[in-house]
Amino acid sequence: MVDQTMDLVISSTEAVPQCKTPVENGGANSFMTMRAEKFSTWAIFLACIGAHEFRSPEMWRAALTESVATACLMFTLTCSIISCLDSGEVDPKLLVPFAVFIIAFLFLLVTVPLSGGHMSPVFTFIAALKGVITLSRASVYVLAQCIGSITGFLIIKAVMNPNLAEKYSLGGCSITGDGGASGIRADTALVLEFACTFLVLFIGVTVAFDKRRCKELGLVMVCVVVAWSMGLAVFVSITVTGRASYAGVGLNPARCLGPALLLGGELWAGHWVFWVGPFVACSLYYGLSVNLPKEGLAWVEGEYDFVKLTGAFFGGKWPFP
Repeated sequence: MVDQTMDLVISSTEAVPQCKTPVENGGANSFMTMRAEKFSTWAIFLACIGAHEFRSPEMWRAALTESVATACLMFTLTCSIISCLDSGEVDPKLLVPFAVFIIAFLFLLVTVPLSGGHMSPVFTFIAALKGVITLSRASVYVLAQCIGSITGFLIIKAVMNPNLAEKYSLGGCSITGDGGASGIRADTALVLEFACTFLVLFIGVTVAFDKRRCKELGLVMVCVVVAWSMGLAVFVSITVTGRASYAGVGLNPARCLGPALLLGGELWAGHWVFWVGPFVACSLYYGLSVNLPKEGLAWVEGEYDFVKLTGAFFGGKWPFP
């Protein structure tokens, strides 16, 4: 990718006429010089955002994978969560995190080798911030995920019982200003989205974006860690709110977009929460991640043992060889 980027910059620069400065040419070519500088800046900008990927068939295949996987994930996950909540169990909330874990794990296992397994603008955004993917690929991924979400919820709307669809707002992310039965307050949802997204990033993404630990753990265990962090976040969110009909934190703005566009109303009124919360969490996590230790914990093999240091201090001896 770096070589392609540099080739784009070099080829674009070579295409620009070698204009002399106004001093060297008596000011006659000043206009051409300014134009060449602007063209060179534009070429560098295109290289920085990875514009060359727009011409890559592999990138579009990966985007198609993201769209199809997101649609399937929305259909499977939403139907499963609604089934859990409407199961008649004494405490159906406890079933939801396990459903999220199993489904997320299976989809990650399949899609990570193909497209990176994002299926959410949250993971795409943090991947772009950390330089794992280019901004061009990130923009296409987010668009594909949103299209996939809308497609998935269109299928759900076509097959779901109308009473269930109305009761659970088509599995969407419901927000009500007074914290009514169909959802929670916007400020509560914002804090939950921020905190739970940060939890998933800190546990899951820290492992997933670490090449050394990925190699040590393997694909299966990395997918387990990411999926379990998502299940944990959902469990925390549905237990602290006390809302029987609340299906947990969104963790995925695309998941909330589909129902909001199809049903509107309260879902659309508070939709901004499910974009702002996660993206603030991504920004803060990125700031933290660049300051995490690079080499891990350095073991000192007992050199600073408390008893040893105490004896050396009171004995007046130097404790280290």
